[in-house]
Amino acid sequence: MMGDVATDGSSNGSTEKTRSRRARRVRMTGAERREQLLDIGRTLFADKGFEGTSVEEIAAKAGVSKPVVYEHFGGKEGLYAVVVDREMRQLLDLVTGALTAGHPRELLEQAAFALLDYIERYTDGFRILVRDSPVAQSTGTFASLISDIATQVEDILGMEFKNRGFDPKLAPLYAQALVGMVALTGQWWLDARRPKKAEVAAHLVNLAWHGLDGLEPKPRLIGHRKN
Repeated sequence: MMGDVATDGSSNGSTEKTRSRRARRVRMTGAERREQLLDIGRTLFADKGFEGTSVEEIAAKAGVSKPVVYEHFGGKEGLYAVVVDREMRQLLDLVTGALTAGHPRELLEQAAFALLDYIERYTDGFRILVRDSPVAQSTGTFASLISDIATQVEDILGMEFKNRGFDPKLAPLYAQALVGMVALTGQWWLDARRPKKAEVAAHLVNLAWHGLDGLEPKPRLIGHRKN
């Protein structure tokens, strides 16, 4: 009998703990649950990628059932899309906010620092952005992000080209080239983390600025191939 009583008491204690955990989950608002799922998804996508992450794992980490994830995002794809959209807006805001008035070379420094700052502060977010996105995902790719940032730089280059007597219509091409160089270097620095951020920015600007400073208005090819 004593054993039965002890067992019942243990069972009751376990039941009370389960109820307590459930009560804590119930107290989380819809907005709080959504943010929790986004945080968990962000961490898992950065660590395992889109394909390596499952709805089951997301739900388990959140302590909820799979239908809760579907209720908030319609599935893994929906959650991924929101995570990527947030990261892209975060990076674009950092870049556009950094491009304040100043000498063109200083603007290059500001743009380089903005990207490297993002990589340093939001490492998981950058890992997500540079990973391959799902086949069905038409936006939110690393290439589209580069294009969006290049558009911000394009106007600055256009004005500088005009002042130097270059064709401003070529500014988009150079903007893509410059931003692509910085972004791919940042992708390498994501894991290398050497040299230090300021030194990486200095070398990027050194190559970009001295390349721009010595631009020929009408560059020519010196090899045999002409088309």
